[in-house]
Amino acid sequence: MRQIFGVVFLLMVYLMLVKLFSGCSQQPENEPGKPAYVLVVHGGAGAMERSNMSAEAETAYKEGLFLAIEAGEKILKQGGSSTDAIIAAITLLEDNPLFNAGRGAVFNEAGEIAHDASIMEGKESRAGAVGAVSHMRNPILAAKAIMDDGRHVFLVGKGAEDFALAMGVDTVNPSYFFTQDRWENYEKTRQTSLEREFPLNPKGTVGAVALDLQGNLAAGTSTGGMHYKRAGRLGDSPIIGAGTWADNNSCAVSATGHGEFFIRNAVASDIAARMLYGGKSLKQAADEVVMQKLAALDAGGGIIAVDKYGNIAMPFNTPGMFRGFVKQGEKPIVAIYGEN
Repeated sequence: MRQIFGVVFLLMVYLMLVKLFSGCSQQPENEPGKPAYVLVVHGGAGAMERSNMSAEAETAYKEGLFLAIEAGEKILKQGGSSTDAIIAAITLLEDNPLFNAGRGAVFNEAGEIAHDASIMEGKESRAGAVGAVSHMRNPILAAKAIMDDGRHVFLVGKGAEDFALAMGVDTVNPSYFFTQDRWENYEKTRQTSLEREFPLNPKGTVGAVALDLQGNLAAGTSTGGMHYKRAGRLGDSPIIGAGTWADNNSCAVSATGHGEFFIRNAVASDIAARMLYGGKSLKQAADEVVMQKLAALDAGGGIIAVDKYGNIAMPFNTPGMFRGFVKQGEKPIVAIYGEN
């Protein structure tokens, strides 16, 4: 009997040790070296080919990303919130005519510009979004005003503009958003019936995600939408759960790509769900959604994300995605193609 009890005791000790060490292997990817803050930005994914982009254009795009990262990181360094950091980054990208958001927005079928934007905080799931607005200099600020007001989450069209104006959000004449190259693309498409059915690539949506010193996550996305879209069309960018998501228990996500597919597949929230309910790491969840699920649907695009431990993910299934990031104590990194 003593031998039997001895064997049982040893077996119990063995099982406890196995459980202990297996549990250790499931600890967060980056917990021991967790950065105090992280900021990730994107300027859209699409069919941009290295051979078709001049060195001057590549430098200009990267400089725009660097400036956005610099503005956001300055806030994070000083102990500011992840929300304020992504707002600082996104407004600069909206003001940059190179990107399809704010001043650089594309034209729809009617020859008009209509912006969409959304923002979400991970601490209490506060969110705000605007769609089909044409007078807000920085649509992301209109989305934030809706979030801060708290009565609603999503306003569109004239109602959204009237509310934002009442909240003091800066408005401009729609002519402010005119850029010659976007107009030339519109005219080319309008005059070519084949391209009406197959619009020029929609790259250019902008977004940012951040983790601040208090451990709070936030995400925001802003866009002029798809080139030559039908009047009244909304993509994934203003839709919470599709183009934008933030949850302190998992991650913050901003998406860019073929919005219809991102809406149908609730891309941003799906990544968080795979982490929460499937035990996936951020990288595993993001790759499964972007590189497997969306790729199988021939849905082009990508996402940027940061989790609560400071890990980042930036997968894209298109030839390129304008993107960049910075972590506490490190130098900012920006890229367009498959460099990083």
